[in-house]
Amino acid sequence: MQARPTTPRLAPERVREARRQWLEQGSLAPGLIPPELARSWDRSREHGLQPLGRMPGAPHASGPQLARALEERRALVSHARPVMAFLNEQIQHSDSLVILSDPQGMLLHALGDDGFADRAARVALRPGAIWSEQWRGTNAIGTALADGSPVVVHGAEHYLDRNAFLTCAAAPIVDPGGALLGALDISGDRRGYHRHTLGLVRSGARMIEHQLFEARHGAGLRLRLHAQREGLGTVTEGLLALSEDGWIIGANSVALALLGLSRTAIGATRAERVLGLGLEELLGGPLAALGTPRQLPLPQGGPLWMAVEPGRTLRHGVAAAALRTAPAPAPAPAVEAAARPAPVERDALAALDSGDAAMARAVGRARRVLGKPIALLLQGESGVGKDVFARALHAAGPRGDGPFVAVNCAAMPEGLIEAELFGYRGGAFTGAAREGAPGRIREAHGGTLFLDEIGDMPLSMQARLLRVLQERQVLPLGGGKPVAVDFALVCATHRQLRDEVAAGRFREDLYYRLNGLALQLPPLRERSDLALLVQRRLAELAPGRALALEPALMQAFAAYRWPGNLRQLDNVLRTACALLDEAESLIDWAHLPDDLCDELQALQGAGASAEREPPPAADLRRQALRSVEAALQDSGGNVSEAARRLGISRNTLYRKLRELRTTSHH
Repeated sequence: MQARPTTPRLAPERVREARRQWLEQGSLAPGLIPPELARSWDRSREHGLQPLGRMPGAPHASGPQLARALEERRALVSHARPVMAFLNEQIQHSDSLVILSDPQGMLLHALGDDGFADRAARVALRPGAIWSEQWRGTNAIGTALADGSPVVVHGAEHYLDRNAFLTCAAAPIVDPGGALLGALDISGDRRGYHRHTLGLVRSGARMIEHQLFEARHGAGLRLRLHAQREGLGTVTEGLLALSEDGWIIGANSVALALLGLSRTAIGATRAERVLGLGLEELLGGPLAALGTPRQLPLPQGGPLWMAVEPGRTLRHGVAAAALRTAPAPAPAPAVEAAARPAPVERDALAALDSGDAAMARAVGRARRVLGKPIALLLQGESGVGKDVFARALHAAGPRGDGPFVAVNCAAMPEGLIEAELFGYRGGAFTGAAREGAPGRIREAHGGTLFLDEIGDMPLSMQARLLRVLQERQVLPLGGGKPVAVDFALVCATHRQLRDEVAAGRFREDLYYRLNGLALQLPPLRERSDLALLVQRRLAELAPGRALALEPALMQAFAAYRWPGNLRQLDNVLRTACALLDEAESLIDWAHLPDDLCDELQALQGAGASAEREPPPAADLRRQALRSVEAALQDSGGNVSEAARRLGISRNTLYRKLRELRTTSHH
């Protein structure tokens, strides 16, 4: 992560001369301002922005939209909050804010001086506002995201004159898989500029990346890298995560810079190619000595210090023993083969192929149309993973760095869906926000628009949507000029749209516009990969704990029809993990919800083994009550947080508490 732009600051007279030339001539003398800043000004002009005067209506998320964004970026926000609090302590009373954005420039969280926050709010520097270059011109957040590099934008270097009172420094945040997650920013009054601010945000971004890396790869094989021995274990170290057969499956920005790798190397490069050592050499010696720093001479540069950490998985001896003792690699079981990173294409779409033939066919057909102007229609029962499939399509395609905008057509009141989809001008209707709203379709520009439950869209909206798809323009409510939009379209429904067309509830012309390629996702009861799905989800819910289902319970799972499909399975496993004690690693009948336990017990029949017989319902209720009360205690009495940890809604938690406490008193 290299800092490129403008520290120390440009002389004010040079910036003034640059703006004069830009406004009067539309061009700049060579060398007047740094090339990075000049390129950003060029991009801002290409977006149709004018440096002076009122700017066009920039998008601002509604309360529900911001809540959705916070939920989608929960891991980023949770790891960023303590770092932001630390940075805020360093800059207190300096008329500044610490700000976190998502990869599209939406501000997710901000904290700092209240007085400056009021001034910043006048230019919409507050959560919910979009600060991409497309809407705000040159600014630290938008430019850091566009360039992928830390940046300072000071005073009149901002493209829009109305933002010239600001001085801002921002650094991008990248996840261990190489995807851009957002940006960390410190913005303040330009009179309070300090040249060390960029260093603060760069360090903060590294701290967040560190935490994200440990959260994802803490249980696996990791390498810590630094040019100096004393740097290992600090926030300045590089981090690599390796698969059990030597592929780089995770890295932070420092490691990529030390090894001269790009983000695309993650998942597609063997460690041996860049380190000069094979996995057997890296893991040579007893496991207890693996954490000892040693020097690693690199072919392409100077020496590098390295410490190997086997993680909890290798410390249990499975992979390490196999690597040291096996004369030749045996054919991998199906589960291991599916989990191993492929040398060519390992992406979100490939991860959905876990051995089931129907799902593999859907993935293969979807991959053939990635990046092509073909709409996809995902069909299948509720809960089969249509939303997950759509997100994987987006992440694996050429628009993966753009926005993914999901709209549930069934969950939106008919009176609001038009404004939500198409946007509106300020004052277009009673209760409309003064600054207006761009609408979900415009928010998807450059990315993917996912219309879930499209079969429930009102007929009046279907006509407007068809017009947008035909003309590639959207006209907001309240009038104004049409706005060009460019997005990939994915729709999903649990209904049979042909039947809906025949019944007159869905437009035939829209159906054929949406149905470029229809993919049928199989229900869970028909899939052959249930065991692997359970294994993967448990690893995600409880990383590093090596959880498993008791064999008889796994058999009962395989015989069950799963009417709620993957969504139901996820809720069951989430609850089971919450009901486990810290020392437990085997999920048994006692860890299941009462209703599912009763259904599975009925399926087991009279021949169920006595030693594996489900415990009485009263024991299950007592166990559930203890888990609920423990979650409340761990959350400091915060009901919303306790419900989130248990994987249930707050209302459900209240109801369960009443039921459990009532029955436990009888």
